[in-house]
Amino acid sequence: MTPFTVTRRVEFGDTDMAGIMHFANFFRFMEAAETAFLRERGLTVHWRESGGKLGFPRVSAQCEYRAPAFFEDVLTITVTVEKVGRKSVTYLFHFSNQRGEPIAVGRLTSVFCRTTAPDQIESLEIPPEIRTKLET
Repeated sequence: MTPFTVTRRVEFGDTDMAGIMHFANFFRFMEAAETAFLRERGLTVHWRESGGKLGFPRVSAQCEYRAPAFFEDVLTITVTVEKVGRKSVTYLFHFSNQRGEPIAVGRLTSVFCRTTAPDQIESLEIPPEIRTKLET
C-alpha cells in the first residue's frame, strides 16, 4: 500500500505556553489525517445507511513523542494502514517537521460498527468493498 501524506501547520491554539504543540493535539492531527486518507479513497469515518449509522469508532490510540513541534511548524503526517483485521483497521502515523526530522509516531485502531440506537453499538465484519479501498 502506498503511504498517504498530508501536511498541517501548528497553529497558536495547538500550543502550550512554551509555544510547543500540546501532546493531545497530535491525536487531533491523526484524526484529521485519517479522515483525509479515507476521503481520498471514497470513504468516511461515519455515515448513515438503512438500518442505522455506520462508522469506525476508535478503540485504541497511542502516540510516542520524539521531538517537540513548535508554533508555525509545518508537519508532514504520513498515514499507512498497518493492519486490516476482520472487524478493525490499524493506522500508523509518522510525523516530521519541515526539515524532515521525526517528531512523533502514532497509532489508531478503529472497529467497523453499526449504531441502531444511542446505547446499541455492534461491531461488524468490514465489507469487501471497504476492505479493498483500505488496502489499496
